[in-house]
Amino acid sequence: MWDYTDKVKDHFKNPRNVGLIPDADGVGEVGSLACGDALKLTFKLDKTGRIAEVKFQTFGCASAIASSSALTEIVKGMTLDEAAKVTNQDIAEFLGGLPEQKMHCSVMGREALEAAIDNYRTGKKVKHELAGRVVCTCFGVTETEIERVIRDNKLTTVEQVTNYTKAGGGCGGCKGEIEKIIARVRGTAVQPPPPAPAKKLLTNLQKIKLIEETIEKNIQPMLRQDGGSLDLIDVQANRVLVSFRGTCAQCRMAEVTMKDVVQAQLREFVSDDLIVEEVKP
Repeated sequence: MWDYTDKVKDHFKNPRNVGLIPDADGVGEVGSLACGDALKLTFKLDKTGRIAEVKFQTFGCASAIASSSALTEIVKGMTLDEAAKVTNQDIAEFLGGLPEQKMHCSVMGREALEAAIDNYRTGKKVKHELAGRVVCTCFGVTETEIERVIRDNKLTTVEQVTNYTKAGGGCGGCKGEIEKIIARVRGTAVQPPPPAPAKKLLTNLQKIKLIEETIEKNIQPMLRQDGGSLDLIDVQANRVLVSFRGTCAQCRMAEVTMKDVVQAQLREFVSDDLIVEEVKP
């Protein structure tokens, strides 16, 4: 379970400026569904050249949605020159901090903003992609982006680079190359990774209560929008047994919903080792 600030939770559950501006002056798209996070940012300028309206559409975790929402609140009313100076650290600080493993969400927000500003200034309509040699083929992260996050955030370990960019978080084959980039950028030997913090252990009662709360507050509202719902059948160690009701019970996408919505939310807010299984009525 991630330790989110109240502000992160608020911007996740009550995101600001969600949507798309049809006649936007600037459009920025970053990420991909294949990588698990994708963001589209659009803005409209007023007559003085300030950002009068800004909206986002995000596919991703709670941190990705909260970071996108925070970004739109930060840049609203800014000139493009002012907005261009917003960093991923500004986004994280606005939210009262993000878990280290979720800092890549704030980086994605900064990249989307840069892409939208570049789109306005150059007229390029292609999806924003950073130039440079691809180091992490699993997530398409380039050497340029790795170098930048190291400099901007004073990173010293491969684990930190993974937290900020996802690079190295797939097959791990690029970790040696990331170490070399860190050493070159920092001009020092690579630091050993810090010891992992002790994982917070939940009692069975605490786990079940968190599962029930997450289903009721985060999952049920999404399912009810399409006429469906979910029943919690049982919790056996790290297995969560559920049963779909209503339209969800007959939906061809039920398996996708179970993994990408139900399991993803429970791993986000309860424990990252949970496995959700459907029990047929």
